[in-house]
Amino acid sequence: MELGVVGKPNVGKSTFFAAATLAPAQIANYPFTTIEPNRGMAYVRHRCPHLDLGVPCKPSNSPCQDGVRLIPVELLDVAGLVPKAHEGRGLGNKFLDDLRQASALVHVIDATGGTDFEGNVVPPETHDPLEDVRFLEEELAHWIAGILSRNWEKEARHADLEEVPPEKVLYDRLTGLGLTEAQIHLALRETPLDAKMARWTAEDLFHLAHSLRKIGKPMILAANKADLASKERLETLVGVEGYRTVPTSAEFELALRRAAQARLVTYEPGASSFQISDPSKLSPPQAKGLEKIKTFLEARGSTGVQACVEEAVFKLLDLIVVFPVEDETHWTDKKGNVLPDAFLVPRGSTAMDVAFKVHTDLGKHFIRAIDGRSKMVVGRDHPVKDGDVIKIIAKA
Repeated sequence: MELGVVGKPNVGKSTFFAAATLAPAQIANYPFTTIEPNRGMAYVRHRCPHLDLGVPCKPSNSPCQDGVRLIPVELLDVAGLVPKAHEGRGLGNKFLDDLRQASALVHVIDATGGTDFEGNVVPPETHDPLEDVRFLEEELAHWIAGILSRNWEKEARHADLEEVPPEKVLYDRLTGLGLTEAQIHLALRETPLDAKMARWTAEDLFHLAHSLRKIGKPMILAANKADLASKERLETLVGVEGYRTVPTSAEFELALRRAAQARLVTYEPGASSFQISDPSKLSPPQAKGLEKIKTFLEARGSTGVQACVEEAVFKLLDLIVVFPVEDETHWTDKKGNVLPDAFLVPRGSTAMDVAFKVHTDLGKHFIRAIDGRSKMVVGRDHPVKDGDVIKIIAKA
């Protein structure tokens, strides 16, 4: 599962990425610092079922810290986007292609209004961050519309003659974007279109692209530099209709995580506070910086970076966590490891879906499943719930 970290240059994208993953990323106060995409691993938190079992877990794919399971999520930090990127301005075409497999997008915006469309520094409050949201929507729609429109008329006429459903035509064209047929079907329902695909105009394809982006690559807003933005500006951004918005201070989160790595503080990502390990080891600038961060955390509850990633996964994408096992009584795998794996799956997924998530062969040869909590046998269409422990039984 991949989240794309997007936005115009110089708004703190790479700082957000580094803060969420502690992966190295080039960070500087000028446009187009990022050229090649950065990849790193962030984590979302979930209560570990070993607390209910009363036996320590032995995780394989997701660490456990004090009963909190840390489930990995890949983050991709791509080059900054500027207006008309779909026409090749800036690093636009490369930026857009890098996002093909992202399940959702974290749009980092400068909540202070202190960077223009090109990513150049301007006086605070002189640029409206909402304009950045609108132009990014437009660029993404133009990008998808461009993919749809290539040789569209010829293929659409042929599909109409053969009575090929629009979902099938679009799925074949958009397979590289990771969109499902169900998502394409929803986008078609939302977009008024002629029954004959050959009659769809360029404007029709653009409107369809808007719907496809909204459904297939939903977006959360990270209102970054919240430590510098006014309260009124943050309230406006949080109230943007149609979007989830999380105020963030990526710079503060990165400082805390690096300080924790250096054992200067004790801090867990997403926490509302931290503890200084030994004040005598801090330089005056470090002590002053940590005091500033402490004040911010007391006011806002967190830096917002971890919250933004988790809201993207659990709210925007509506994913839940399941724990597949081979022994439904002891919740172990065949080697005796307790609760070895945790998987993110869409809410509403069935036992069969979980089987395919674990391994294709398990899905193909699925017989039944067993709920590890109730010990009840369930069928392939049984919907799993968040936190379920489940055993899959398949033909040998």
